[in-house]
Amino acid sequence: MSPRFHLQPLLDLAQTRTDDAARQLGELVAAERDVAQKLQMLEDYRREYNDRFVEAAREGLSPDAWRNYGAFIARLDEAILAQRKLAEQSQQLTAQGQQHWLAQRNKLKAFDTLSQRHQAGLARVEARQEQKMADEHAARLGRAHRDGGSDTPD
Repeated sequence: MSPRFHLQPLLDLAQTRTDDAARQLGELVAAERDVAQKLQMLEDYRREYNDRFVEAAREGLSPDAWRNYGAFIARLDEAILAQRKLAEQSQQLTAQGQQHWLAQRNKLKAFDTLSQRHQAGLARVEARQEQKMADEHAARLGRAHRDGGSDTPD
């Protein structure tokens, strides 16, 4: 049995952490997309409501209706501003999540490279052992043939 890669627990841990970071990044991307969609919805609704306000103003509005439209548009503007802040925060979190994932992936790649080197070293040792056994077998056969003995060594 070949010797186990002595850093295998760290390789396994790096794989787990990379998988976790990828899952978290996926969640952050989805959250960012949701926040952006809500922002777009608010901006679209504000444009539509403003268009209705302009149309109503052309037809004539009472001072109360004018105040109501203005107050509602102001509340929409506040909601849009708050949603923009959430969108910016979400983008920053996603960028941080991406950096975290990249760092974890780089660690995993480093351990994986060490593991591959370990496996290559084991393969070289095994190939040398097989070659040595083949050389010894050939030498025994050569001696047996030269001595006139049987083809099978002792």
